[in-house]
Amino acid sequence: QVQLVESGGGLVQAGGSLRLSCTASRSIFNFYRMGWHRQAPGKERESVAFITTGGRTNYAEPMKGRFTISRDTAKNTVYLQMNSLKVEDTAVYYCAASRAPNIWDSWGQGTQVTVSS
Repeated sequence: QVQLVESGGGLVQAGGSLRLSCTASRSIFNFYRMGWHRQAPGKERESVAFITTGGRTNYAEPMKGRFTISRDTAKNTVYLQMNSLKVEDTAVYYCAASRAPNIWDSWGQGTQVTVSS
């Protein structure tokens, strides 16, 4: 079991930026992937981006060119830099860890991101 703690959420105007952080209680190299997901009110949770042990990144289509996932392995931390934020990016953002393809088995508590118009 790993503990994941997110931070960095908040209120920002449309067009602004935020950086989310997710710190794991043990080495992120233990996991096949580390990723970010989000859930907006009344909607299902969706994938935002992930980064593999080898450093390969993947983004959901609406986030390409605006969001960047990165990591600091020395700090066991994964980041999500979000630029050009839109009102529709408003959601609770969750950090997750995966030990196998398509299985996200550890989740953080979530951090709220609110984008105002």
